[in-house]
Amino acid sequence: MEHGDPLYSLIPLPDFKAIFGIDDREAALSRYCLVTATFTIEQYCKRRLLRRKHTDYLTFTGEHIFTLREYPVRKVLSVHAATSEMAGRGDPLFETASLVNPEHYYCLPDEGQHEDIPFSLVLRPPLRLSHWERAIRVQYLAGYVPGNAPPDLASACLELVAWNMTRYRGRRIGMTGAVRGKGQDGEHLEPSMPENVRQLLEPYKRRTI
Repeated sequence: MEHGDPLYSLIPLPDFKAIFGIDDREAALSRYCLVTATFTIEQYCKRRLLRRKHTDYLTFTGEHIFTLREYPVRKVLSVHAATSEMAGRGDPLFETASLVNPEHYYCLPDEGQHEDIPFSLVLRPPLRLSHWERAIRVQYLAGYVPGNAPPDLASACLELVAWNMTRYRGRRIGMTGAVRGKGQDGEHLEPSMPENVRQLLEPYKRRTI
């Protein structure tokens, strides 16, 4: 806990301070760089990586398998579905009557697995669903617990935080420094993250078609 709230970081602050030998004089900078690095990584990967609660609204088109947006899925909290018996009532109503019994669905792969691949919700027939847009609401936990991320993802975060702290300490934000020769004298804009961090993050980027 930091200031009463969990730090939004893939790496716990005590772990980061211990690894890099940082004392309390740089605690504020460490917190800032940890949170910034985590958000930068999530933006680069186009997905949420820290464990949190998500809500997906899914459209039933005849198939009983639905890809969930965030992964890896830790636990499905609830599934509400508009069934054919609710037809004629307008938009689906997600109320007690629409709550699906856990016996009628499961995750693929099993919830709680650490595989970093998209997870799917599978509804078991003979559940009769209505062909509504956003007919199914799924609430679930997905992502990694701080301090328990895969080693390469944790390494990417550590390296990005250390890189950012060096920039802030040197007060050279946005610049790589002076480059001389070949007609390139002067200041130059720096990249948003080191290339080695990008390589570590490559397996975690959301693949889009």
